[in-house]
Amino acid sequence: MQEILGILKQKGIIDEADLEKASLVAEQKRENILKVMVEILSDKKNSILEEIARYYRIPYLELDHIKLDKDIVYTLPEDFARRHQIVPLFKIHNWLFVGMGPDLDFSILDEIRHEAKTEVKICVMDSSDVQEGIDRIYRAMSSAEKLVQRMGKIEDLGASIVHLVNLIIAQAVRDRASDIHIEPEPDKLRIRFRIDGVLHEIPSPPKSLESAIVSRIKVLSNLDIAETRLPQDGHFKVNVDGKEIDVRVSTLPTINGENVVLRILDTSNVLLGLEKLGFSEQSLNLFRQAISHPYGMILTTGPTGSGKTTTLYSALMELNTMDRHIVTIEDPVEYRLPLIRQIQVNPKAGLTFANGLRSILRHDPDIIMVGEIRDLETATIAVQSALTGHLVFSTLHTNDAPSAVTRLANMGLEPYLISASVICVMAQRLARRICPRCKTSYVPSGSIIKRFNLYNYVKSGQEIVLYKGEGCDFCKGTGYKDRIGIFEIMMLDEELKEMIVRETSVIELREKARQKGMKILFEDGLEKALQGITTLDEVTRVCEEIAEIKIPRRDISSEVRPYVPEEEKKEEVITSRNIPEGDEIDKYTKKIMNWISRRG
Repeated sequence: MQEILGILKQKGIIDEADLEKASLVAEQKRENILKVMVEILSDKKNSILEEIARYYRIPYLELDHIKLDKDIVYTLPEDFARRHQIVPLFKIHNWLFVGMGPDLDFSILDEIRHEAKTEVKICVMDSSDVQEGIDRIYRAMSSAEKLVQRMGKIEDLGASIVHLVNLIIAQAVRDRASDIHIEPEPDKLRIRFRIDGVLHEIPSPPKSLESAIVSRIKVLSNLDIAETRLPQDGHFKVNVDGKEIDVRVSTLPTINGENVVLRILDTSNVLLGLEKLGFSEQSLNLFRQAISHPYGMILTTGPTGSGKTTTLYSALMELNTMDRHIVTIEDPVEYRLPLIRQIQVNPKAGLTFANGLRSILRHDPDIIMVGEIRDLETATIAVQSALTGHLVFSTLHTNDAPSAVTRLANMGLEPYLISASVICVMAQRLARRICPRCKTSYVPSGSIIKRFNLYNYVKSGQEIVLYKGEGCDFCKGTGYKDRIGIFEIMMLDEELKEMIVRETSVIELREKARQKGMKILFEDGLEKALQGITTLDEVTRVCEEIAEIKIPRRDISSEVRPYVPEEEKKEEVITSRNIPEGDEIDKYTKKIMNWISRRG
């Protein structure tokens, strides 16, 4: 291991700062440092993996360049592949080629040979490619085969419910869902996954399973099963494919029964670095310039779910070195970060943002993150901290960057304090990325080009081309895969600071910032649409409140259903109340397994 790290440093692929950052994250996550390094140093990923392959004299493969043979699934059992995080790729003569992440474990080579009953050749791959390959290959198995392998016939009702809930949570994690919504209806229990910011419905269980499913989640979360009249909050941990996932649970009594939302928190999503968030080169340089200040305040703004916390965590991880003391106060603490002291707000115990921030200042911090500025007291202490030698990060709920100044003033902060303390305000949104497997180009109509002034974003004489996803199995028919940030960064120079002191209007402040080169959210989104990263529809969806001209929204039918292959659509939904409850669980579990297998 040390020898490979030494080679990477010697060849200039990584430097001491990269090594220190990766070591901290690896220690916190208890993972192999090479695996972590590939995750967080995305711009150096290929070089690192190529060097690992060269060192061990094995191939380096990328999933996008491999045509997976779905029959290869029968060479290794799914539980074996998931347990060891290996993916069978293809066979050449009597050799089975198997993909492993950068944390190569050659000690299991004999086990793989024994399971596959053939000779094996190890290839190094990105860990995310390994996980995606496993999901794609084993989803192709028939539901009946998976049911036999993983379930058998479960007679015990409690065990069946446990298995069913585990299955739903595991599939949500594998689908990269941020939330699971369990929603009671008069005649059924609706379950939806929020994937890339949009809710997708999965097959509904019978209404008779509602109480058992909700009770199981309450047990996991250490909530009161008997209490159904009041909201409750809890959390639990679950291990999916070798990753420990935090799950926050909230229940809400409704007229049809208890609504349950499970928020899935995967730490690996916030430890990937600022480069992964979607900044343009110009925006990334501006933001890095802002966070390099020794003191002052940096604000991120946007609605709930716009990625503010992920951005701040990524910034903190970039600054997280042994010579800095970083303390955060949050409500709630969503992800645990290495070497950073994190405090959970607890109003019942008297721990608020304001008094927690006062206590933090007595602990000699260099950098402070305040989860949200909600009132004048918190705002005042945060500003005072920024003016007395601390770098302070926080968030506000405003639609754009200039409005953050007005929000602070409306709280009661003096304009001269805002002007003196704030370095940078960044507004952001999350837009869905176009699926790379089914992306197609098209020439927009003349009316669209004119309405959005698209000629302003391309070179003179250049044809305007936009992109969209046609929908495929890889993206589950949506045309989108993953999300990317859209950013608006307002750096406060002396002229803008003077305008704040004079209490200039938001409109004038925005216009002056644009004259100085600030891209508004909509402009950053349009550039990403023209680059083929996202679609024009997505940009207008997430930035519509500040778009000068909007594309009309399509009417959304109340009967929208998730994408499934044609044969799945013909399958009858199980709603019968005449069969025993145990059989209902069995049938619904088979239905879910069938749905999962047919999606890949």
